[in-house]
Amino acid sequence: MSIEWRAQGRQLHLTNERISYVMRVLESGALAHLYFGPRLALGCDYGHFVRSPFIARYNQVLDPLPCELPSVGRGDFRVPGISVRHADGSSVLELVYEDHAISTGKPYLDGLPSTYVEDGTEAETVEVSLVDHHSGLEVRLLTTIFSDRPVIARSMRVVNGGTGEVQLTTAMSAVLDLPDRDWHLLQLAGEWARETHVVDAPLVRGTRALRSQRGSSGHQQNPFILLRRPATTEVSGEAIGMSLVYSGNFLAEVEVDPYDSARARIGLDPESISWRIEPGMDLQVPEAVLVWSDEGLGGVSDTYHRLYRERLTTGIWRGRPRPVLLNSWEGVYYDFDEDAIVEMAAAAKDLGVELFVLDDGWFGQRDSDDSSLGDWTVDLRKLPSGLPDLVSRVKDLGLLFGLWMEPEMVSPRSRLFDQHPEWAVGVTGRPRSEQRHQYVLDLSNPEVVDHLERVIGNVLSSAPIDYVKWDYNRVMTEPYGASLPPERQGEFFHRYMLGLYDLYSRLTERFGEILFESCAGGGGRNDPGMLAFAAQVWTSDDTDAIERQRIQYGASLVYPLSALGAHVSAVPNHQVGRETPIATRAAVAFFGNLGYELDPRTLDQAEADDVRAQIAWYKERRELLHDGRFHRLRSPFEGDGNETAWMVVDDGASHALVGWYRTLSRPLPGPSHLRLRGLDPTARYGVSVWPEADDALTRSNTLERGGDELMSQGLFLDDYAWEAQVRGDHQARIFELRKSIT
Repeated sequence: MSIEWRAQGRQLHLTNERISYVMRVLESGALAHLYFGPRLALGCDYGHFVRSPFIARYNQVLDPLPCELPSVGRGDFRVPGISVRHADGSSVLELVYEDHAISTGKPYLDGLPSTYVEDGTEAETVEVSLVDHHSGLEVRLLTTIFSDRPVIARSMRVVNGGTGEVQLTTAMSAVLDLPDRDWHLLQLAGEWARETHVVDAPLVRGTRALRSQRGSSGHQQNPFILLRRPATTEVSGEAIGMSLVYSGNFLAEVEVDPYDSARARIGLDPESISWRIEPGMDLQVPEAVLVWSDEGLGGVSDTYHRLYRERLTTGIWRGRPRPVLLNSWEGVYYDFDEDAIVEMAAAAKDLGVELFVLDDGWFGQRDSDDSSLGDWTVDLRKLPSGLPDLVSRVKDLGLLFGLWMEPEMVSPRSRLFDQHPEWAVGVTGRPRSEQRHQYVLDLSNPEVVDHLERVIGNVLSSAPIDYVKWDYNRVMTEPYGASLPPERQGEFFHRYMLGLYDLYSRLTERFGEILFESCAGGGGRNDPGMLAFAAQVWTSDDTDAIERQRIQYGASLVYPLSALGAHVSAVPNHQVGRETPIATRAAVAFFGNLGYELDPRTLDQAEADDVRAQIAWYKERRELLHDGRFHRLRSPFEGDGNETAWMVVDDGASHALVGWYRTLSRPLPGPSHLRLRGLDPTARYGVSVWPEADDALTRSNTLERGGDELMSQGLFLDDYAWEAQVRGDHQARIFELRKSIT
């Protein structure tokens, strides 16, 4: 790993064993982006990478030169990385190189989550100062290269070193200028209960943008894009990922200009921010994580998985096995009392569950979703002995205890709203829009943050609580902070996120033993910003195993399995009404943090035996599932989408689990093979099938095979004979491979 400064040519070259990232100061003082890709040799001048149809010596217009931080007003007519409004009303910004400083390690970002290092040898950082000498505005670009990862982390701090006020109106965390448009753009799109679906389309001239303006990163779009070459597959070819470590409104956009070069940018949504920076003040912009791979989409995913698992997640739960949980929600909803909860917990313990989670309905007078949010005191009608006694009774069973909360919300029917209606987000004098009978609390107001730390802290300190499911169940409307002056209302959305991160930081530091799981109506805030505080996320409210294949497949492009909550629910499924075999439900949920959403007291003996066996099987393989390398084998977004397959394999290629799923059974499908990845081609593997069954699929794959054969020919999924087929819809199998000892 090295960052090289070549004074002759004024070139910065960041490189490790796999990648290079090259910047250059032009004669005009502008900072050009030269290269991001496979490693280039140090000691070379790469100035010839700057190509333009214009003669730059006689032309000061920057369009279409590749820029490290493009701005407005000096002839770059593409989408900018930064834009401002000066005190005189002008928007022209001429940022030129001032100096730079190279340091070991990676600095923390003020008030924002970010990736980190534990040792200075893990990364090297260059801070480049760019200054607009007419206004005194300075931008400090932070670019970090990791020593053993194909990763660039980029952020910027905007400093007003002038005498006049500056209004920041565009703040991108990263801009990447590519010399051609021969790429496909892949995004993760959806809606509530169908998040992170893969959308893949080639770039064309013009712009393609995805964003959230809902106050959170959103179900609809994830703050992540991936660029791939047309021939790139899961296992080969060039690909670039851009992931934003942020949980609020964002923009990710790619523009193809008339010269067929492409500009990708990711950062704060420009429609949601207008930040007033007074003289001597500054603003830190969130971090973007850039990944390059020549090993296809799988290479991008593997890099993000390892980085986010090892150097974004914090606290004691970073490397701990996550407990198998049972959540009360779909089992009883609001209809429970103390004895019922203890009975559920006892039944769950008998099945092998490790953590019991009491979901909504334990506080205020919460018998439905129309009241009590904000009143974080125990409902003594349901829990007459209080929370400490209930927790004690559950933990006496040998279980951990968890609690659902929605700290950021308030019900119009609540004591808190009666006392502080001004704390709810909304414009003074205008009606507020209710959603799910609730408003959003204004976390841009420090007084609200202090209040929430106090009341939530009181709950968490009242009993030995091990887990918190932190929910956020509506979008932001009427965005306005009553504590902010009129001239700062353009700062509301970002100040809200800073308040949320501050609250999370206080509580996670104070209650370091608690496992936090973020949730926003399911996957509405499934993003790296949340992952920095909460070691796992509730991936989606849709627990149906068939729908979950698409959701978990898409999420795996950037998020590790250890971050994704995945549950087995009762049937008919509460979101789609589908009847799915319990083995299939488990086979999908195994590839995540396993949990159950049902009432264990209602299981018959056969079902209870099945669940008990599932949990025991999962516990024995939990480390592999969470920490192994994940490979996507068959996409539900390609072809007819009838089959999905994926696998995990350990670092030594000695143990692997392969999940295969088929939605609809069809007559005489013909022979089918599933080629595996990541195995040792010189080794022999014993193959077994879960669940055990007396069918040809099981018999044909329960034997010893070579790693070379499994990767070239694969597993047999169907035989020719009608009698040999796995029958019925919504089928699943997990193939387990263990390296044979010779």
